[in-house]
Amino acid sequence: MNDVTNDAAEAFADPETRRKVIAAGVSGNVLEWYDFGVYGFFAPIIGQLFFPSSDPTVSLIASFGAFAAGFLMRPIGGFIFGHIGDRIGRRQALVLSVLLMAIPTGIVGLLPTHASIGIAAAIALVGMRMLQGLSVGGEYTGSVTFVAEHAPDARRGFFASWTQVGAVGGILLGSGISALITNILTEDQVMEWGWRIPFLLGILVGVVGLLIRRHLPDTPVEPAKEGEVSPALEAIRTEWRTMGKMIGYTIINAVGFYIAFVYVLTWLVDQVKEPRSEAMDINTIALVVLLVLIPVVGALSDRVGRKTVLAVGAASFLVLSYPIIWLMHEPDFIRVLAGQVAFAVLVAFLLGAGPANLSEMFPRRVRVSAMSVGYNVSMAIFGGTTPMVAAWLLDRTHDDLSFVWYLMACAAVSLVFTLMLREGSGRPLPE
Repeated sequence: MNDVTNDAAEAFADPETRRKVIAAGVSGNVLEWYDFGVYGFFAPIIGQLFFPSSDPTVSLIASFGAFAAGFLMRPIGGFIFGHIGDRIGRRQALVLSVLLMAIPTGIVGLLPTHASIGIAAAIALVGMRMLQGLSVGGEYTGSVTFVAEHAPDARRGFFASWTQVGAVGGILLGSGISALITNILTEDQVMEWGWRIPFLLGILVGVVGLLIRRHLPDTPVEPAKEGEVSPALEAIRTEWRTMGKMIGYTIINAVGFYIAFVYVLTWLVDQVKEPRSEAMDINTIALVVLLVLIPVVGALSDRVGRKTVLAVGAASFLVLSYPIIWLMHEPDFIRVLAGQVAFAVLVAFLLGAGPANLSEMFPRRVRVSAMSVGYNVSMAIFGGTTPMVAAWLLDRTHDDLSFVWYLMACAAVSLVFTLMLREGSGRPLPE
């Protein structure tokens, strides 16, 4: 299998192949996170339209519950797409995942609301979120594996980080379109029909991703042997300790990102009383900063090691989260922007070094499955529930800063697991 690795790296050296591989890793993640970002930004409106209640907080929590439902499907999607990626081919998994994300995204933009069809509207919305969750379960880890296996060992951190550039680029695209719609339409127009526009545009994003991925070079996979179990089951049986470490160290990745770039937007509008248009503008600016920093940190991890970069990120969240949120706790544009940019820097340490580190933790035969199942368990339990948990903590404690302690606790847990990781930068991927 070393010959396969060498062949992939040699193919990656060709500029045209390199562009195709990076574009493939970026494109699907753009759609994946575009949709999840848009949903998070319009969660208060979606809550009122699909989960109406006399208490706006109840509607918001229900809306974030539907958001979490998509994440709960991610481990199942990881199991399915991991099998496809490890047994049929990385490329096939990538093509199927982008299709499964684009179709439900468009349908969400067409769904009738509770006022039209009652509770069936909420059921249909949750169903679409669950289909999207299946897709997400194979998308990110599949694209990371695809890019990492084609990248040279010495620059794996830099090239693999571009998958996260795609993810943040998708959220940035969603944030930018959401901000544009919020700025050019009235609140009544956004509530009535404007919120649908970003979801319908997601179909176009999906078509572009599909066109990019249809003619990709693939990485050879090992055919199944007679009597051999599913690669996901094999991964759980043989790599459960490593998968446990991965779940532990990625907790802050999940919670930190969704606090900083999804829940905080709602918090700024509802609790800090920052105008929604300004909050979205700030969010967009911070995402641009994050987008620029990710490949820089990826390259840094090639020099100083993934473990060092990830540990700095987790420790910084532990120490700096409260001061950053305290800084943002006033409806002042400059202060809020400074806090959001500070969060962008912290998140960049996790997202820049994370993709390469994930790919370096598992052997080729079960790499996609182990990454998909383990990573998505972490995202399902901690990432998808983060906005809902934060909203619930605020409602129960009546403390505007209560969610910060949850964020800091997660950072402490992740720091411990990060210090247990094996350093893989500059080495060949495990065979």
